[in-house]
Amino acid sequence: MSTEERAKAAAKNVEGKIQEGVGEMTGDTEDKAKGKAKQAEAEARQTKEDVKDKFK
Repeated sequence: MSTEERAKAAAKNVEGKIQEGVGEMTGDTEDKAKGKAKQAEAEARQTKEDVKDKFK
């Protein structure tokens, strides 16, 4: 398990949630979409780490 990679994924998820929230408050659909994309990237990173753990 790579603690560093999990931490990066968690940080990216938080960053995405904040960006999505700002986009929601300001009505900026591009910011909102970018925030959701960051959250999806974080989820993919987390899943990758989960898979790596299962094969160790």
